[in-house]
Amino acid sequence: MTVSRHLRVLAASTALVAAGAAAVISAPAQAQFGGIVYDPSNYAQNVLTAARTLEQINNQIRMLQNQAASLINQAKNLERLPTSILQPLQDQIRQTQRLLSQAQRIAYDVREIETAFASQYRNVPLNASQEAMVAGAEARWQNSIVGFEDALKVQAGAVANIEGSREAIGRLVGASQSATGALQAAQAGNQLLALQARQLADLTATLAASSRAQALDAAGRAAAKRQAREQLKRFLADRPRYVPGGSD
Repeated sequence: MTVSRHLRVLAASTALVAAGAAAVISAPAQAQFGGIVYDPSNYAQNVLTAARTLEQINNQIRMLQNQAASLINQAKNLERLPTSILQPLQDQIRQTQRLLSQAQRIAYDVREIETAFASQYRNVPLNASQEAMVAGAEARWQNSIVGFEDALKVQAGAVANIEGSREAIGRLVGASQSATGALQAAQAGNQLLALQARQLADLTATLAASSRAQALDAAGRAAAKRQAREQLKRFLADRPRYVPGGSD
């Protein structure tokens, strides 16, 4: 028998007891049955006392019901979200990091960049031989080519993560709509923020790779211009000067 049914039975009993008490109160003051003296006023008082006791029990039952409902709600608020996208997000971020770490020739390292630029771009040896200057230009061209290749790889990785983002958003939205407590709703919101953080990481990596490729290409063109001026100077110096009327 459920608690609500108990309450209904107790309420009906209370009503019957109260009705009986009213009937007794309207009866004669005293009666005698088989030598036993019956005092209706005393009986009515006992009935009223029993009715008040039942009412107190009903109040206690209602209090217990309210406490039980409160505990159930607290338990729902403490239930964890059954869906988690943390591991897939971490795997995707690690994949992006691996693509960045596979940068060819000039990596994402400040000291390595400083050393490479000092030897290949900033301080181009203009007094080197023609063969050495051609080799330097070839090296800078290779840096630009692999820079663009690395950028395309990172971009491809970011594009591949879009499908994972779509699936994760669908799972989280579905879980948040069926959330039964505050904790589940908060966890769904936190995971959506984690998804946005991974998307920002992909965007940062893509911009970094693209900017690296453009920077290498621009630096290569600047160094090539400087080297071209030196090579033109040498070319003109090696040719015999034109003397007007020299054939006469």
